[in-house]
Order: sequence, then structure tokens, then C-alpha cells
Amino acid sequence: MQRAYPGWSQTGTASWYGEDFHGKPTASGETYNMYGISAAHNTLPLGTRCQVTNLDNGNTCLLTINDRGPFVGARILDLSYGAARRLGMVESGLARVRIEVLDARAVYMAAYTLQFGAFREKPNAMAMAQRLKALNYDPSVEPGMAEGALYYRVRLGRFNSFDKAKDVAQGFGQAGYPCIVTAL
Repeated sequence: MQRAYPGWSQTGTASWYGEDFHGKPTASGETYNMYGISAAHNTLPLGTRCQVTNLDNGNTCLLTINDRGPFVGARILDLSYGAARRLGMVESGLARVRIEVLDARAVYMAAYTLQFGAFREKPNAMAMAQRLKALNYDPSVEPGMAEGALYYRVRLGRFNSFDKAKDVAQGFGQAGYPCIVTAL
């Protein structure tokens, strides 16, 4: 993980995501609201406050990182529909942006885990956990609330490095067990 601090910045391509994920849990446990102002980033700790600038038109917005991604190509940020509207990039779908960290309180405490799903029904979470146990892993099933709904998250491991967690996640994906890396 790259160390971030107030003023840390990154430039690259951003995309946005909407309806397919609306109402579903994010990596932070919040329910994704496509009309809200938030974003997914692969390495910034969840809860990090950022200013994002569309370098094509100069529009800016303040947002919070609440999810992981994007997982397509070399994109650096996946914006909510609401954030993409503020930045003027809904129609184009992609924009060159600069991310600047404003609040890095959580940046130095980052730890990661692999999440194999967030299930509304506990038996579904237990079935996923059993699949992992059959491979000699020891996953946890952790209940959590997201906007008043109870979810059961199937998680495995603790990593101090995002890169290490991502490498392990890719191995699971190649073996037919897709998962995401999420911050603890």
C-alpha cells in the first residue's frame, strides 16, 4: 500500500458505477447509494476524504472512499453516479482525474482482509464458509449492519499490505473462489 497523507495525490482515469450496485453493500459495509457522493479506490483506506478534480473540465467534488475497485484496466477510481454527475462525466463514462487526500486519519491504520461475500441469509454465508473450510482455510462469518439490514460477511485472513492481499485474492479467483480485498 502506498502511504497516503493530507495532500497525497494521484492522477489517472476514473469511471463510474450505478444501478447494478445500487442498494448493495460496499466494502465499508455501507449500502451503496448511486445518487450519493462516494467512490471506490484500491489502496486508500475506507473512510478517507478526498477532493477529486476532473482534469478535462475543472469540476471538483469532495467525497469519501467507501468501496474497493475499480477492477478494470488501469483505472484508479470508480465514482458513484452522483459524484460522476458533479464532475460532468456521466455521458462520457470515463475522465482523467486527480485525487487529493484531505483527511488521512485512517491511512496509517490500514489492514486488509479477503471478503468472499456479504449475504442476507446466514445459511448462504455458512455454505460459503464451508466451501473454504473444505480447502483447509479458517474463514469467519461476521454479522454487520448496513442501513438497517443485517448481512453476514464471509472473510478470510488479515494482511498489512494491500498488494499481498490482492495477490492472494487473485489466486483464489483463479481457483474459482472470487473475492474482494477490503480494509478492516
